[in-house]
Amino acid sequence: MARIVHQTKQVAINPLKSSQPLGAAFAYLGVDGAMPLFHGSQGCTSFALVLFVRHFKETIPLQTTAMDEVATILGGADHLEEAILNLKNRTKPSLIGICTTALVETRGEDFAGDLARIKAKRAEELAGTEVVLSNTPDFDGAMEEGWAKAVTSMIEGVTIPGERVRDPKKIAILPGWHLTVADIENIRETVESFGLTPIILPDISGALDGTVPDRWIPTTYGGTKVEDIRNLGECFQAIAIGEHMRGPAEALQAATGVPYALFQQLSGMKAIDRFITMLAMISGNPVPAKVRRRRAQLQDALLDGHFHFGGKRIAIAAEPDHLYQLSTFFTGLGAEIAVAVTTTGTSGILQKVQTEVVQVGDLADLEAMAQAAEADLIVAHSHGRQAAERIGVPLMRVGFPIFDRLGSQHKLTVLYEGARDMIFEAANIFQSVQLQPTPEELNPFRNRETDNDSRPTSFTRH
Repeated sequence: MARIVHQTKQVAINPLKSSQPLGAAFAYLGVDGAMPLFHGSQGCTSFALVLFVRHFKETIPLQTTAMDEVATILGGADHLEEAILNLKNRTKPSLIGICTTALVETRGEDFAGDLARIKAKRAEELAGTEVVLSNTPDFDGAMEEGWAKAVTSMIEGVTIPGERVRDPKKIAILPGWHLTVADIENIRETVESFGLTPIILPDISGALDGTVPDRWIPTTYGGTKVEDIRNLGECFQAIAIGEHMRGPAEALQAATGVPYALFQQLSGMKAIDRFITMLAMISGNPVPAKVRRRRAQLQDALLDGHFHFGGKRIAIAAEPDHLYQLSTFFTGLGAEIAVAVTTTGTSGILQKVQTEVVQVGDLADLEAMAQAAEADLIVAHSHGRQAAERIGVPLMRVGFPIFDRLGSQHKLTVLYEGARDMIFEAANIFQSVQLQPTPEELNPFRNRETDNDSRPTSFTRH
């Protein structure tokens, strides 16, 4: 069991974590026709927007209530109402997802009460648009908690409560924030290969997969339909991926009675086998030949790649669930997690990370600890590149944001194909920095010392 060491510094140096409202907005972006709305100043929104645009290289619909000094002091209910009505009239979204920020949370306003009054007062004008709220102050938590709160808000605010007739062929998938566009597409195709219909919430694979529409669309396009969110109670089974998705899964079960199964990671052979077995049991169909072939490819990759991982010391900086997934992956191949740094210490999954100590901290902590531990590889997002360069250790880019490489959203990290690809990526990094001696370096006479002081003593014949 890992020991959690909490942060004691008064300031973050080279910050690791992204904020709760950014995570909540990320989840809302996975709904078709949605508009995330930051309740705060313009600056709060602009920072999040920059990260999204740099990571996805796409236009990102993100709006703000643009709180000024007066509204911050007197209260922002009027700004919130005005922003909701403007968005409804101008963009006609199917869903408006409100993410509160530290600016308004510090004042302690009754956001739920304000939103209830706005929805009651403007019911006719807001017809056809769902409005949900996530309390996501920047000063608390991190990205994965914001994502989970947003998914919970959609389930509690949109899904029709009460038990309904469940479709044995329909399952709900609640993916964690750390799954890429390619991961979610892969999960959907795998579920469909068993003859099942997946309802994925949120589905960023439809909204942030890089497609270009033939006309300007001011909201998200693609993703989970609001109607599907309403009818989640018709699903036979829910599957949550990541410990932070336990809350949304429990909310769905409490509201509709749909049972859930939790997978804390899908990058290890045993966990993937359990997932595939569950799909086969739900559907009553055998595992498709394509899936069995992918499993055989992963077995071969494990055989080919494990030679490069033995004895390697890995330094990882990531959100709790992502940290657990990555640590399980590397230790399963024979590597050692020498350094583990995370963003928040509240997740129960941290105790399962396969290392002695998990440090809640920033990238400065990662750099110092990785150098002291003589790490062979740093695993972090793009903001870890300076630390890796300074201590001369290669960087494997994972998570969010990755802005100095193209195609990060299309990288596979889960199921058989994802595990296979990660093995190849890490092993290739190890091979690229391995020093191979040249013939000259192997020459035993190359480094013979020739100075007078080091020459062998000459003997004079008498």
